[in-house]
Amino acid sequence: MPECAGVRNNWYIKEIKVTLKKRLTTILTIALCAGGIYGVGKLGITVPQNEETEVDDDTLFGHRETLYLWYTDEALTDYLSSVAVSYSEYQDDVRVVPVYTSGLEYLETINQASLHDEELPDLYIVSNDSLEKAYLAGLASEIAVPEGVASLESFFPETAVNAVTYKDKHIGYPFYFETSCFLYNETYLQDWAQAQIEAEQDAQEAEEAQAQLESGEEPSEAGGETDTNASVEASGEAEGEAGGITEEAVQARVAEALPKTIDDILSFADVYDAPEQVEAVFKWDVSDIFYNYFFVGDSIDVGGKYGDLVDEVHIYNEDAIKCMRVYQNLNQFFSIDTKEISYDGILQDFIDGKIVYTVATTDALTKIEAAKAEGNFAYEYGISMMPDVSEELSSASLSVTQCIAINGYSMKKEMANDFAVYLTEYATDSLYTRTGKLPLYDRGDTYTDPNKAAFLEEYSYSVPMPKMIETSNFWVELEITFAKIWEGEDANKGLKALSEKIMSQVVGGEYEEEYIDVPEEIVEEYEDEETVDGEDADNEKTD
Repeated sequence: MPECAGVRNNWYIKEIKVTLKKRLTTILTIALCAGGIYGVGKLGITVPQNEETEVDDDTLFGHRETLYLWYTDEALTDYLSSVAVSYSEYQDDVRVVPVYTSGLEYLETINQASLHDEELPDLYIVSNDSLEKAYLAGLASEIAVPEGVASLESFFPETAVNAVTYKDKHIGYPFYFETSCFLYNETYLQDWAQAQIEAEQDAQEAEEAQAQLESGEEPSEAGGETDTNASVEASGEAEGEAGGITEEAVQARVAEALPKTIDDILSFADVYDAPEQVEAVFKWDVSDIFYNYFFVGDSIDVGGKYGDLVDEVHIYNEDAIKCMRVYQNLNQFFSIDTKEISYDGILQDFIDGKIVYTVATTDALTKIEAAKAEGNFAYEYGISMMPDVSEELSSASLSVTQCIAINGYSMKKEMANDFAVYLTEYATDSLYTRTGKLPLYDRGDTYTDPNKAAFLEEYSYSVPMPKMIETSNFWVELEITFAKIWEGEDANKGLKALSEKIMSQVVGGEYEEEYIDVPEEIVEEYEDEETVDGEDADNEKTD
């Protein structure tokens, strides 16, 4: 592992400095004791002869350089403060002051402080979609990966590097991320898998018995006992087995049952004999684009690989239309009111055991674990990658990368750059445990947990928020389009109108898309005599 830039200074110089500090402290303490008292300023504060005096570093070594780090998420406060203290152990001539700031008009506030305040932010935490605006305003400069430190590509997933790249320049250090994954109740799936295997075994035994009867053979009682005893003896060797069904067999069936496509979810919902408390097989926040975006994430392009090219905006196309039709048809099977739904409500329903599948962000991990610790979550759960829209149409989640930008107005860019390396690559071991944020660089054991690892894997295939100012309202408009299509608006016309609106902003004038004729496909109906809960569950199926 390459050394941090802040540790690369000649170690022996630091040792001399520390030794000198100790000696000076000792000499000063002896002098104070000999003098009896030491007057401090005009206040006449005295120090008892037997009390050691703390000497400020500024007194011993002159002025310490100060870096101001701005951030908007209050959950980071304690963590950033501790990192600032630990950094001073490496660079004792630099102190870092974290400054919590409101997220409203964040960049404008940074701009005003940079122009008018002496204590301007030298570096700050910002989401990757704001990097173009920051760079063009002079508030973000190209980073300088220190000599001896590997490239960003060596430390971070390609998605993270793309997220902080603008016009072929790296203008930020990836820090932590947010994306959406598939969350499932593992206990329900294990129970279902156990029941499926038992049913298959019963069916096989019945077939064998029927075959013997038809052939005129009667199984000998002794032979039956011998076979049964041998079976019990063999199956009882593994701990945790029940009825001859191993835990490995159950887990293998659960893995097979995890949906690879939306169609798999519908097939499962059609045959699943849900417990009484289950109100929905699949339920998610259809009102929020962050949980819907995976439907079109692999079919539309806004800004190209780095999200910064205005001539790489492709919203209206055949695959996107097909994806949105699949999305719309789900309203037949999972009738969810966009006006009544919320992510927090969905997650609480999942914790209460009312939902089998949902779409969740990384905060679900800490919330579920907290509920578990309090005795309010009586199940096991799992995280997996989002299912594809169909066997032909892939999915891709949306992601936001929080990064460290170096203020172009700072007079201490080199020091700020050094601390940014330390913060994002050398001090992330406790980021998750202290903040609930998943780091993009893992120095500890964060990703030994398969559920956290699943989020990182989903992120590696995700689509970073684009940086272009011209498309800054795209997400609001796309969310509105999703809502209209969910409620029945023609998917083709809806996407066409959305593309024309965004493209008119990009080109600076009227823009008209050529109509794409995509024939409607027949949607397979998953019929069931009852809804999932036997009465009026959210997972209504059309007859």
